[in-house]
Amino acid sequence: MTVTRDPNCGCCGGWVAHVKAAGFPAEVVEAADLTPLKTRLGVPDALISCHTAEVGSYVVEGHVPAEAIKLVKRPQATGLAVAGMPIGSPGMEVSGTLPETYEVVLFGQGQQRVFAHYRGSQAL
Repeated sequence: MTVTRDPNCGCCGGWVAHVKAAGFPAEVVEAADLTPLKTRLGVPDALISCHTAEVGSYVVEGHVPAEAIKLVKRPQATGLAVAGMPIGSPGMEVSGTLPETYEVVLFGQGQQRVFAHYRGSQAL
């Protein structure tokens, strides 16, 4: 897995630690402007988050739980995304704050669909 992140973003490091703890080897590349990468990889504007990972030819955008990455059977899609930075998602944990419920979205070929629902790192 190669993770490209903004060097000024602190939550990206938390997400990288999360995927490494789940068994994914992760190389980190820092870039001040991730827009060209996200465009080249086909990440829809509505799903953009703070970091982008590449797992082979698969794209993982944002704070996708490692469990969801392991579950995907590489359907005909570009990748998985969690839009924005939901509180409680991996890397976005805030002590004393309840985690938000959020969607992991499967995207590609001009289509998007909900792949899973999570609260924090727990699938619902």
